[in-house]
Amino acid sequence: MSWRWSVFAVVISTAMLCAAEAPWTNRVSEAERTRANPYASQAEAIAAGGRVFADHCAKCHGEDALGRKKHPSLRTVEVQQATDGEIFWLLKNGALRKGMPSWSSLPEPTRWQVITYLKSLGVSGPNISSNRGRSTR
Repeated sequence: MSWRWSVFAVVISTAMLCAAEAPWTNRVSEAERTRANPYASQAEAIAAGGRVFADHCAKCHGEDALGRKKHPSLRTVEVQQATDGEIFWLLKNGALRKGMPSWSSLPEPTRWQVITYLKSLGVSGPNISSNRGRSTR
């Protein structure tokens, strides 16, 4: 009988580890996922979002958004193909276990501008990503 409890414990532990490693996009509701960015592709929003990114995000994700140390690149396929609503959800809620703070204190229009800037960067190429961890100065 005790071997069954051991198997049960292993199954539960594995399920919990898999859930912990699930992509953050799995936690976003359909209503949030489909939110439209009112500033999508607007040049002024890209510029404004770039300034906010430099002030709030670059210290962790790098000036080029390619990531630093334990902080991920924001130019991956996963991030660049995420909907604007999904990224908005992440900025609002954060992912503290992964080291991402909530930026809910930033006004909504500012968060949308950051998303517009991030999407303007596109996916990094293999040559660009090889510079991870190096200074961008």
